[in-house]
Amino acid sequence: MPIRWGDMDAFGHVNNTVFFRFMEQARIEWLEENGLAMVGGGEGPVIVNAQCSFLRQLKYPGAVEVRTFAGPPGRSSFDTMVEIRRTDQPDLLVAEGGAKVVWVNYAEEKSVPIPASVRALIGT
Repeated sequence: MPIRWGDMDAFGHVNNTVFFRFMEQARIEWLEENGLAMVGGGEGPVIVNAQCSFLRQLKYPGAVEVRTFAGPPGRSSFDTMVEIRRTDQPDLLVAEGGAKVVWVNYAEEKSVPIPASVRALIGT
């Protein structure tokens, strides 16, 4: 993903909120690339918590690679782990974090079992 000029803050580095956008975009692309369209209605993922450890500053210009991994699922949730690296320095970890994903029925606003197709993606 490109680092955009507007991602920087008054201190001249990428604002911390942008790291969460990087993680969100990678998670959405992973789901969509695997046939889970992110459209309203029915059932789908909700993030119940997210965290990030900022290890290095990012500055414009540049691009990042966001590596996303899924942990073992429970009944209705699974954890994701994320590594963010600059593409021009792939051995240098810039940030790491993750989020807990809960599968929910949107209309009922309650958790439901993770579908078999998602379990197959995660590898269980």
